[in-house]
Amino acid sequence: MDEAMMTEAERASRPAAGQSGNVRPDGRGKGVFYIHTLGCQMNVHDSERIAGVLEQDGYVPASERQIARHDFDLVVMNTCAVRENAAERMYGTIGRWARYKHANPRVQIAIGGCMAQLDRERIAKRTPWVDAVFGTKSIASLPRLLDQARATGEPQIDVANDLTYFPSQLPAARSSRISSWVSISVGCNNTCTFCIVPTTRGREHDRRPGDVLAEVRECVANGAKEVTLLGQNVNSYGYGMGDRYAFSKLLRACGQVEGLERVRFTSPHPAAFTDDVIDAMAQTPNVMHQLHMPLQSGSDRVLRAMRRSYRTERFLTILSKVREAMPDARISTDIIVGFPGETEEDFQRTLDVVEQARFSTAFTFEYSPRPGTPAAAMEQIPKQVVQERFDRLLALQQRITQEELDKFEGRDVEVMITGTHGKKDDETHRVTGRERTGALVHIGVPEGCPQPQVGDFVTATVTHAGEHNLIADPDPQAGQTYRVRRG
Repeated sequence: MDEAMMTEAERASRPAAGQSGNVRPDGRGKGVFYIHTLGCQMNVHDSERIAGVLEQDGYVPASERQIARHDFDLVVMNTCAVRENAAERMYGTIGRWARYKHANPRVQIAIGGCMAQLDRERIAKRTPWVDAVFGTKSIASLPRLLDQARATGEPQIDVANDLTYFPSQLPAARSSRISSWVSISVGCNNTCTFCIVPTTRGREHDRRPGDVLAEVRECVANGAKEVTLLGQNVNSYGYGMGDRYAFSKLLRACGQVEGLERVRFTSPHPAAFTDDVIDAMAQTPNVMHQLHMPLQSGSDRVLRAMRRSYRTERFLTILSKVREAMPDARISTDIIVGFPGETEEDFQRTLDVVEQARFSTAFTFEYSPRPGTPAAAMEQIPKQVVQERFDRLLALQQRITQEELDKFEGRDVEVMITGTHGKKDDETHRVTGRERTGALVHIGVPEGCPQPQVGDFVTATVTHAGEHNLIADPDPQAGQTYRVRRG
């Protein structure tokens, strides 16, 4: 799960009214706050919980104008630790934030998330202008830490190692009215040699199905049309409760929630992906035929070194079964290039699997050693070799992505509108959203036709496939489709 999978609109923060009566006459409450989020969808959802906790305590979210002017009293960074550049970005940003303190000593700075969980003492020592450091399991403590830092003038740290509550039990300020993240589990039980997540998030803990469904229904009652179920390994959901079919049951149960138009999930692990999940996807009308299945490498030798408990034959068999049950399914993946010990032959096997798998998108990463992981102690591959392989893989996947997008031309797609003010919408008069299998679509509204709003569903004929998205500029007079269904 990576932030590259989301558009800016999908990551954007939505200003919301404070939930506390503790509001100053100037409308700033206990203070105006801004949250800067790095990393995956899980982090984006955690930021919604951070915002909810702050609003409940009387803080007020910054408007776009206040963010642009740096007019806030509290700035929070929710950090990622998956790749080395995430840590570099964190320290670089914290360094730049010191100027907020210089301009206004009353401004507070808080650092949370995975890097805070992993590197809390170093953050406090290296960046003494930070007021609060809180871990992935300590979101609820943030208002208290800020109060203590304000009273004592000393930085405060709260990084719990044990999970005492699910973040889902905290209030949330949802970043989108129509699309909601719902966490079904936290943590991970896998032991991949390259991954720091089990250290920062801990062992896997599953929420009770009734609690998950209650949150889904609450999201729908508040206007959500789409829900994405989140977990480090969603398809192992229920294993800790002794029910290996819990995830497929959960998908089917989501199909019974009235008013829920679309259900997505991320990310499954190939080792735990079973036929009942495929059946549930194919047989439940509101579960979208979209799958993000991390491959990581096409070499079985490298997969063993990564401690990925599947092999390429099983991976490709799953993809074959998915496409047999759902011919329209779009499947994306994650791939690591240059894992320690990867030979040219290993890399060629990855290219072969990518060619065979026909991924709609592949999020490709140069291997990044994370301190504390077994792979970091292995012999590393020279940077120039990794870069050359990365470029070859990127070129291959770009060709495949374009070929797969080209297949949409001339087809009608149903798009849930998520934005009407994209970067070029004012110039093109287009609206934006995603079709059922996840492709981003920009739709031109024909002259004289109804203008859709966020949350509406538009069925339109695709007229052009771009590099990363689809364009639908239909001409109804020529027999092309443009139809709006109000959400």
